[in-house]
Amino acid sequence: MGPTLDRQFERRLAALVNAREPRVLLDGLKGVEKESLRVQADGHIATTPHPYELGSALTSAHITTDFSESLIELVTPTFQRGDDLLNYLCDLHQFVYRHLGNELLWATSMPCELSSDADVPIAYYGESNVGRMKTAYRNGLRHRYGGLMQAISGVHFNYSFPPLFWEVFAQVRETRQPGKDFNSQVYFELLRNYRRYGWIVLYLFGVSPAVGQSFLAGSDQHLPLLDPATAYEPYGTTLRMSDIGYRNRNQSDVSISVNDLSDYVRDLRHATGTVHPPYEQIGVQVEQHYRQLNANILQIENEYYSYIRPKRVTRTGERPSTALLRAGVEYVEVRALDVSAFDPVGVNANKMRFLEAFMAYCVLSDSPPIGTSEQAQLDDNHLLVARRGREPGLQLSRDGRQVGLQQWAAQILDGMQGICELLDAGDPARPYTAALRVQTDKVQDVERTPSARLLAQLRGSGESFFAFAQRMSAEHKAYFLQLHPPHDQRLATLRREADESLAQQRRIESTQTGTFENYLERYFVDG
Repeated sequence: MGPTLDRQFERRLAALVNAREPRVLLDGLKGVEKESLRVQADGHIATTPHPYELGSALTSAHITTDFSESLIELVTPTFQRGDDLLNYLCDLHQFVYRHLGNELLWATSMPCELSSDADVPIAYYGESNVGRMKTAYRNGLRHRYGGLMQAISGVHFNYSFPPLFWEVFAQVRETRQPGKDFNSQVYFELLRNYRRYGWIVLYLFGVSPAVGQSFLAGSDQHLPLLDPATAYEPYGTTLRMSDIGYRNRNQSDVSISVNDLSDYVRDLRHATGTVHPPYEQIGVQVEQHYRQLNANILQIENEYYSYIRPKRVTRTGERPSTALLRAGVEYVEVRALDVSAFDPVGVNANKMRFLEAFMAYCVLSDSPPIGTSEQAQLDDNHLLVARRGREPGLQLSRDGRQVGLQQWAAQILDGMQGICELLDAGDPARPYTAALRVQTDKVQDVERTPSARLLAQLRGSGESFFAFAQRMSAEHKAYFLQLHPPHDQRLATLRREADESLAQQRRIESTQTGTFENYLERYFVDG
């Protein structure tokens, strides 16, 4: 942070404190989406259909699938308290495990042993038009990026600031903008600063420095071997968020501005409306089979892979950008978290508390527009931290100058202390300050980072990545099946919701009208 940004941040933080609203940052809404591969007991990917007892992947609000039929996605409602969120996520895991038989949920982001794209079955959503669109979109992802990349799983953290914050912050900013316009402006300031500072999330929480060697077979990526079956980055934090994973070269030329809402929507719609010649060569409808939805740079807006997204709940058939233009940004979705093998539900309270405080840090800090040259530097910073984040003396680019990662990280965490004190709001346990202290320890001692811990486990045990992940997956399953007392009321609710989702899918399939082609045309024209 430069001196100008320091003054801006300190002035805004002091104004929040002086507003004498001790709960100004408390009670923001938090939600989690957690992906996990279903695998067989021997650690190979499960090729069975999405379990019927879990409900319809098309219509279920809380248990669905992502790219693959084998990639379960658990979606929590939003909660004001992180403990309530984690309890719900725990109940979801208990419910799922009661219907997996001998199968497991893979405990890490990087996948189980896979030999080719064909090993990863595309998700099936039935024969309705909306279900066919979801499957056709995933066919396109396979053709464009390969199925192996789509088998990587992650955790998304959804967050919105509480109503009280918006009232106080509007006074601090002395704004007369209507609510939704001001909120969107502030969220886009957050997005820009997340691009500037979000590398710290990869350093603190990245836990995918290793992968099975088979994942790289046939690719042009070459990593050192930790053992004959395990490839790794010696100083890596998250291969998932590197060019081996979601930092895919196919999207290296996709540039989406976050300087304001109109620029963001303009760039997204350009990408979803512009034909890309290499994708044109794939073909769209070939022998009555959809290889992809279209040959555009992005088939739909959700294809854009980013560390963080502005979001609003969409209406039926509505595109995300249309929802944003209609009513502004409602919340942000942080997409940079690995599934943690050290936490049975894949995430923990300290991580969520830190992210909540970090969102406030990004909002309170000055956030000028990002130009093309700065964006290139920010992208390089993220990639450096993903591949080499624990390297001694690693330098990042800040305002065109080189700065040590540890020095910069310490400045960010120091700036967050006042925010965490506000979030603690008189709680004698000071949970947010405690969560920040855990992250400070990781900056001071790199061996405390999850990525270093994972590599230490592999070296200490002599296990391959696959053996370690399979063992942790089995331990997590045992934990959930033995957890007592089970939340019987919640489990009964989840059973009822599963049945209702299956009935809803049947209704959609039995009452729809029009052809699939007409459905697609309406979506892209009207949505």
